[in-house]
Amino acid sequence: MTTELKTPAKPKVVIGTIGSDAHVTGQFLLTRAMEDAGIEVIRLGACVPQEEFIDAAVETGANAVLVSSLYGMAFFDCQTLREKCTEAGLGDILLYIGGHLGTNREEWSDVEARFLGIGFDRVYSTESRPAGIIEDLKKDLRARHLMS
Repeated sequence: MTTELKTPAKPKVVIGTIGSDAHVTGQFLLTRAMEDAGIEVIRLGACVPQEEFIDAAVETGANAVLVSSLYGMAFFDCQTLREKCTEAGLGDILLYIGGHLGTNREEWSDVEARFLGIGFDRVYSTESRPAGIIEDLKKDLRARHLMS
C-alpha cells in the first residue's frame, strides 16, 4: 500500500467591505490580481456584516478573510471578528485588513498595532500593492502547510 501525498487545494479567500463601508474599488482590484495569481476569491461586496464573512468562510472552506475598508471606521466594525471566527471553529483562519484604517493624524504604526491587537494577522495601508499582499498570503499559507 502506497501513501500519496496530497497537494493542498487552490487557496480560497473571502473578501468584502465591512460594516457600512460601500467602497468596493479596492476589493475589485485585489480580486482580479488574486485570481490571476491562482487564488480562488469569494467576493461578498459592500456593507457586509462580520457574520457574513464568517459564514462564507465556513461554507467555502476559505483559508483567509480579507477585509477592505476605506471609510475610517473599520476598527469599530472589526473589534470582535477574531473572537467570532474562533467561536465558529475558524480560530486559525488568516485575517487581513487593508485600506484607510485610521485618521490622517495617526501614525501608521499605531493604526497597525491597533488592528494586530484585535487579532488581524496582517494590516495594509492604502499604499500597499496587490502583489505584496498576494506574496504575504502565499507565504503565510505555506507556513501553515496550506499551499505548496
